[in-house]
Amino acid sequence: MEKLEAIRDLVVRQYNEWGEIITGFETKNRYSIEDVHGQQLYVAAEASGSTMLRIFLRSLRPFTIGIFSGSSDKMALKITRPFKWYFHRVEVEDGQGELLGVVERQFSMLNRKYVVSRDGGLEDYYIEGPLLSPWTFYIKDSKGEEHGKITKKWSGLFKEAFSDADNFGVTWPAQWDARFKSLMLGAVFLIDFIHFENKAQR
Repeated sequence: MEKLEAIRDLVVRQYNEWGEIITGFETKNRYSIEDVHGQQLYVAAEASGSTMLRIFLRSLRPFTIGIFSGSSDKMALKITRPFKWYFHRVEVEDGQGELLGVVERQFSMLNRKYVVSRDGGLEDYYIEGPLLSPWTFYIKDSKGEEHGKITKKWSGLFKEAFSDADNFGVTWPAQWDARFKSLMLGAVFLIDFIHFENKAQR
């Protein structure tokens, strides 16, 4: 994920799936990962899985998302979500299968909270989404200091009304290493599934 080294801001755009719009059935999600100038850095695609799980579990379904460089079929990052009813989590691995870390939802009455644990198991960052700011999730350290945020962006009237395709903006310190940025990128997909995936049906 070398392209993330000097990146401070990132945009994750979910592709409109016409089959999903027409039939109402969940299809495999696909995304474009871009810099703020619209230049594509990576593409992300949900791997083939059980159609029945997509239909019946919808946003709760387990998934594996592969992230690829636009010029290569070689996987740069793998994001895996096992099935859980509430304490949702993703495991993020690099292209060689090395675990970079885990993002896991925590119980909270007053906000939406995710703990970010690196490969050493240290819970030194968390992601917090205030209930009164439903489209914003702040990246904070253990002392509560803010270091960035993940924001759900307006996707356009047609896209918002007829599909569950979402756009996200991500901001983090430019000096963070690419491995840790990759872990935060994995958090974007988990947040998308949990909080925004089924909004069109609602």
